[in-house]
Amino acid sequence: MTDPKPSATSSRREFLTTTAAVASTAALLGAVTPVHAAGSDTIKIGLIGCGGRGTGAATNTCTGNEGVVIHAMGDLFKDNLETSRNRLKNDEHCKGKFNVTDARAFSGFDAYKQVIDCGIDMVILATPPGFRPMMLEYAVKAGKNIFTEKPVGVDGPGIRRVLAAYEEAKSKGLGIVAGTQRRHEAPYLEAMKRIQGGAIGDITSARCYWNQGALWVRTLKEKEEKKWSDMEWQIRNWLYFTWLSGDHIVEQHVHNLDVINWALTKDSAEPGHPLSCVGLGGRQVRTAADYGNIYDHFAIEYVYPDNVHVQSMARQIENTQGNVSEQVVGTKGSWTSNGQRFNFSNGKKGRVDAKGIDPYVQEHKDLVASIRDGKPLNELKTVAYSTLTAIMGRMSTYTGQEVSWDQALNSTEETMPKDLSFRSIPTPPVAVPGRTKLS
Repeated sequence: MTDPKPSATSSRREFLTTTAAVASTAALLGAVTPVHAAGSDTIKIGLIGCGGRGTGAATNTCTGNEGVVIHAMGDLFKDNLETSRNRLKNDEHCKGKFNVTDARAFSGFDAYKQVIDCGIDMVILATPPGFRPMMLEYAVKAGKNIFTEKPVGVDGPGIRRVLAAYEEAKSKGLGIVAGTQRRHEAPYLEAMKRIQGGAIGDITSARCYWNQGALWVRTLKEKEEKKWSDMEWQIRNWLYFTWLSGDHIVEQHVHNLDVINWALTKDSAEPGHPLSCVGLGGRQVRTAADYGNIYDHFAIEYVYPDNVHVQSMARQIENTQGNVSEQVVGTKGSWTSNGQRFNFSNGKKGRVDAKGIDPYVQEHKDLVASIRDGKPLNELKTVAYSTLTAIMGRMSTYTGQEVSWDQALNSTEETMPKDLSFRSIPTPPVAVPGRTKLS
């Protein structure tokens, strides 16, 4: 959605050759049509969310895999659907891998159900994040393998739905990979291997940043010119509404927070996550009504187990200095993602030089290979925890209160409107610390 252009990267694991047969197809795919490693069956893919990121994800999966075909597409807006459909039909990477007929091209609020129900084996979810929990839930119940963009929710109730879907997907043996592509990027994989292997000793602190300039906006003037309803304008302008994006700390900074959670993970069954946080931020520059109800800057202090403190910053303000990076400090040295450099207490320096392919392609290769190998990846819990890490930072910033992990997870605040239709709907109020309440 707002990720920068990636650099070349590689796989985190060596998969078995694609000539191996799938072990226990029924357990692996549940209700999905069996997909065999030898290529006797084509993996039919559905795309839900046909904006730039969704179109890119469909191209990525075609680029990285043989024996796949884009079979169905859906988007709330028909113009997005047709633009994406034309792009994919003419994309060189999708040649021979695109077969979306008029009968399998859907628009409207129920388009996601129509795509999932029309004979696909795997679905790409790339709508605004507010819709993610209900779409993940529906896809898992239907027994589909999933590539889901990050984040996977925007509030506590949504994350609880996602975690329930994770458990169901695990019981069905479904493959789910998330668009946190750093986890499929060779330099990051090697760096995390070294960090968790004790290269910098015990972790004592960390920092992460996503500070950048301005992004696209669909203005109120455009809304009036095109005669969009309030609901349509908010969804087309989704970056700027908490109920749709979670605010930019959730939609974008989740990448950096995911890396910190990864570095601080001690048990593969339980992803790393903070215990509490205190945040501050505001809406200093993007104050016009065009920018919905989100903030333009955040600064959060997270506290992790063993009293490890993490400083997090996120900013989207034009003409400001950029910084998208993570740093981890330990008792024997430190690591920074800028240049993938290690600096050790004994004065020595090191650098990660692992290379590979585009991680946006690699994550799709990893998902498809894992399904065909009978060892489906399931990253849904990991990305749910990273999403909740961002959500709790936003909650603390919006309210001016310290927020614990359990408070965020058990929050009753549901941001999604009950009536999803093209109607009049006011812009939600901008949060005011000290007045906005935790719920």
